[in-house]
Amino acid sequence: MNNSVKKHRQYVGKLGEDVASLFLMKQQFDVIDRNYLKKWGEIDIVAKKGGVLRFVEVKTVSRENIRNVSQETLNSDRPEENVHPWKIKRLYRTIQSYLAEKNVSGETLWQIDIVAVFLDVKNKEAKIRFTENIVL
Repeated sequence: MNNSVKKHRQYVGKLGEDVASLFLMKQQFDVIDRNYLKKWGEIDIVAKKGGVLRFVEVKTVSRENIRNVSQETLNSDRPEENVHPWKIKRLYRTIQSYLAEKNVSGETLWQIDIVAVFLDVKNKEAKIRFTENIVL
């Protein structure tokens, strides 16, 4: 992968995380942390709502002119399917590190959510699909 492609992917990923954070805040979530990084994994967004700690994985795809993309096409394009079992295992390990490092009570309820962001960078538009409480 050449450097310009890598930079574009990083830009799209960061933009997707920004859009996801704004979406969560509009849904009354408190975004309390972003990009928690350990050598074995990363948590994109840590949020809280209703006493439940949410570890949010963001998957972003860039599309041109999403206004003209049908709902059927959006439903068949599932970036969240890129959260493979090995990714979930790494995410779980990172969550355990986060809980310990932040001294989160063992009584605290938590879950993993996924936000799929469909991004049209050129037209500055986004569509979001939010999947709550995925099962490990």
